[in-house]
This record gives sequence, C-alpha cells and structure tokens, in this order.
Amino acid sequence: MRSGRFPPDPIEAFSAARILGVRAGAAHRYTGVWVVVVEGRVFVRSWNDKPTGWFRAFLEEPEGSVQVGDRELAVRAKRVRSVRLQEAVTAAYAEKYPTKASQKWIVGFAEPQRMATTLELVPA
Repeated sequence: MRSGRFPPDPIEAFSAARILGVRAGAAHRYTGVWVVVVEGRVFVRSWNDKPTGWFRAFLEEPEGSVQVGDRELAVRAKRVRSVRLQEAVTAAYAEKYPTKASQKWIVGFAEPQRMATTLELVPA
C-alpha cells in the first residue's frame, strides 16, 4: 500500500537539493530540474511543455524515478490542479532560489502556463 508521502529522510534530501534528476518510465533519460517541498510534499515544475520533454513523459507514464543526492528513488507523478498548491509552489521556488541569476526563472515559473505544469512526486 502506498502512503502517498515520502518519509522525513528523503524529504530533507529533497529540501536540500538544488537540482533533482527526474526520469519518467525506464527509457527516458534523467533531466535536471529544480525541486521544492511544500507542506511536506515534493513538487517539480517544467519550464516548457515540449512534446518530447520530461513533463509530457510523466503524463504518459506517471511511474519513474528521481536522483537526489546519492540516491535513486522510485516515484509516481501526479498533476497538481489546485491553484492554492500551485501558488504555494511558486512561492517556495522564490524562497529556495533567491539569487539574482535565478530571477528570470522564478518570474517565468509564476506564469499560468508554467504553473499548470506542476507535478507532485510521491513514492511509487
């Protein structure tokens, strides 16, 4: 039975990670993405919605894996439709990635079409 949430140890690793490797299925390559933790839950967001990108790959095959630190964890991706959660993820990105160099990405992540690409990662 799936609990739907990661235990504290992986959550700490996700919180500390600047970049997370994500892969949908077993054939898709790992792609580096920013990761945030909100309310003890793990979220990622795509910069674009390319047909061959990792976001679409997860929509087609929700089971996959992530590389965080020296671990590889099996995950399942769930689309986030809640505006409240999408906004909380946007705020978490701004807090976690506050550098001047990151601002272009933070502003872009707040655009509605990018907010719609928010995925929650849960244990598979």
